Amino acid sequence: MVFGRSERHGRSAAVDPMSLKILVAGGFGVGKTTLVGAVSEIKPLRTEEQLTEAGRPVDSLAGVETKSTTTVAMDFGRITLNDALVLYLFGTPGQNRFWFLWDELARGALGAVVLADTRRLADSFAAIDYFEQRELPFTVAVNCFDGADVYPPEAVREALDLDPAVPVMVCDARVKDSARDVLIAVVEHAMRFGARRREPALP
Repeated sequence: MVFGRSERHGRSAAVDPMSLKILVAGGFGVGKTTLVGAVSEIKPLRTEEQLTEAGRPVDSLAGVETKSTTTVAMDFGRITLNDALVLYLFGTPGQNRFWFLWDELARGALGAVVLADTRRLADSFAAIDYFEQRELPFTVAVNCFDGADVYPPEAVREALDLDPAVPVMVCDARVKDSARDVLIAVVEHAMRFGARRREPALP
C-alpha cells in the first residue's frame, strides 16, 4: 500500500491521487489517537476501550493519570494533502501487550511518526528501535502537553540518541495544521530516505 492510486469513479488514472500509508506510533497516552483525529477528513476509526482496575498492573498511568481510555487495535484516518497525494493513517496501540499487532500495521507503510512526551521520553525508545531495526523511515514529533517542559529539538535528538538524518520537531497533536506539518515531514523524510537507498554504491 506504499504507492497506489485511489479509485475515483469518473476520473482518469492519470489524475488519480497517489495513496501512502503512514504509521502514528509512540508510547502509551502520548497523543496518537488525538493526532489522527485532528487531521482526518473522515470520521476516524477508533478501537478505544475503558481502562479498568484489572489493567493497572500492566498499563502504567504514570504521567497520564487522567487518561481513561486506551487503543486496543488501531486508529485509522485519512487526509488529502493535495490533488496528487492522500495519506492513510494507522495509529498503533502503545502498550507492550499489543505489540503483536505492529508487524501487520507496518506492512506496506511508507514511513512513521513517533510521538514523544518530554515527561516520559523513555517511552519512545521501543517505537524508535522497532523502526530502526526494520529500516522504516520515521520522524520524531514532540507533543506539547500543557505543563510539560519544552526542550529544543537537538536536545531531544541527543536524549533519544537519534541518527542525524532523523527529523525532530515540536507539535501540538490537537491542532490540525501542526499535525499536518508532522505528516508532511514524514513523507519528505521517507522520500529522501528512499532516494539515498537507490543511489549506486561507490566502487
